[in-house]
Amino acid sequence: MAKVIGLGGIFFRSRDPAALGQWYATHLGLEVNSAFGGAIFAEDEARPGYTLWTPFAAHSDYLGEPAQACMINFRVDDLDALLARLADAGVWVDERREEGEFGRFGWIRDPDGHRVELWQPPG
Repeated sequence: MAKVIGLGGIFFRSRDPAALGQWYATHLGLEVNSAFGGAIFAEDEARPGYTLWTPFAAHSDYLGEPAQACMINFRVDDLDALLARLADAGVWVDERREEGEFGRFGWIRDPDGHRVELWQPPG
């Protein structure tokens, strides 16, 4: 059965993502990557992929509705099968998909209306 196999990332809105990233680097030791303003946590040998911590601009539409302060990204083992099963169960599934060098992405909404990102890493 297709399922979640790990946490892919925590994404959230910030009034000043660069300053917030610097604060976390200074005070908590996060290694903030200047290419995307977030931190990458190492791959787990038992599960493919990695985990991201990323602040987004407060006005970003990537996280869904403006009232949604954060979005969780889950790593999944079979994106297509999981999205089909969720749709069959009556879960709202975004028709849009993205595919690129980092893998495949799809989105759903939970019962509270939160946008949730599902990520199948490449390979």
